[in-house]
Amino acid sequence: MSFLIKRIYDEPDAGDGFRVLVDRLWPRGVAKEQAELDLWLQEVAPSPELRTWFGHRAERFEEFSARYTAELDGNPAVDVLRRAGREHPSVTLLYGAKNPEINHAVVLAGYLASTAGST
Repeated sequence: MSFLIKRIYDEPDAGDGFRVLVDRLWPRGVAKEQAELDLWLQEVAPSPELRTWFGHRAERFEEFSARYTAELDGNPAVDVLRRAGREHPSVTLLYGAKNPEINHAVVLAGYLASTAGST
């Protein structure tokens, strides 16, 4: 099971495999045809309250990660991603945030890797 992360603004690539947008909101300036999505899984994104609190502030990332992980523990949408990971050699988690290191897709990919044996 291989999960990659990539900005939705980057060009689609054959190596992306199964492409899943993991943002709750559609990214600005991206046409649906241009995105070449296989799935838009809004439900796996952080809650609106958590996203607003975080505000992509670096000093809040550690706390955001802990809170988002707690949300993921009870989120049935995680099972959809696990199933996609079993069915496809690679799954690319697409996100719209500007910072490639401080965003929810990083947390989500780490969560999926750390819970790979879970059902």
